[in-house]
Amino acid sequence: MARGRTQGTPREGDPLTRRSGRPDKAYRNVDFLNSSDARILRIIAEYLEPASRFRHHDVEDTIVFFGSARSLPAETAREQVESARKAIDEARHPAPGLTSALQAAECGLAMSRYYEDAMALSRRMTEWSKGLADHSRRFIICSGAGPGIMEAANRGASSASGLSVGLGISLPHEPTMNPWVSRELAFEFHYFFMRKFWFAYLAKALVVFPGGFGTMDELFEVLTLVQTEKARKQMPIVLYGTSYWDEVLDFPAMVRWGTIGPLDPDLVHRCDDVDCAFDYLTSELTRLHLTGPNRSRREAPPAAAGESEFSE
Repeated sequence: MARGRTQGTPREGDPLTRRSGRPDKAYRNVDFLNSSDARILRIIAEYLEPASRFRHHDVEDTIVFFGSARSLPAETAREQVESARKAIDEARHPAPGLTSALQAAECGLAMSRYYEDAMALSRRMTEWSKGLADHSRRFIICSGAGPGIMEAANRGASSASGLSVGLGISLPHEPTMNPWVSRELAFEFHYFFMRKFWFAYLAKALVVFPGGFGTMDELFEVLTLVQTEKARKQMPIVLYGTSYWDEVLDFPAMVRWGTIGPLDPDLVHRCDDVDCAFDYLTSELTRLHLTGPNRSRREAPPAAAGESEFSE
């Protein structure tokens, strides 16, 4: 017979000992909720709780901004360049590391224009949304809640006194939530795929600034949904920063190799300035969702019923 604790003798930390000897209800048992057996409950929670909050705050749809978490405000980037130059000037024999630091700082300064442009575009889109005749929190700015371009997007919306969404993710080495996300619409996800769902489900448009692996991941996931028509809605997608994207994404080569169709590159619209992106987005959103027979009806988030915008 296996040895164990005597029946009826609660062990410290057991559910039985936590509330005057009465066992916890299953939904209050933290050990269980954090176990692998309850994973499906945690997944469902990251589906239902955001749906409830979006419904409560009357958020119907979003404009999602993607881009590098490493982008800096121009002022900060200039300070880093000045600091790197000063370090070289003060060194009798500048080490290679100082030169590399200056090159990185100068690159950061060049990339800082995208932080400033993202903030300006977000502000203008928020002002436009708030000025709609039947405004009911339409086309709310949404980001991944982190630093860089994400911060710029939330910051721009805040500067226009608008709400913005932050869909954060728990990461070991990065800030989860920038200070410009609206507190009532700040989320921190554990599961990447549930965060991706909320990016795609509410999005009526995407603006993709220069970024790395995470930006590429989100861009190609949405492009795949649109290309395969798994997304029933038409979704304007802006690739912002032609010089960057022409260098890192070679769509013509993919067409030549036959891995995408000849019309697939037209799924994105390229812009190099805020006016271009603003004019394209407002024109397309008006055409697709605000005029005539295309005027979108109020749709509840999926947990509250309503027809899905994705094929099933």
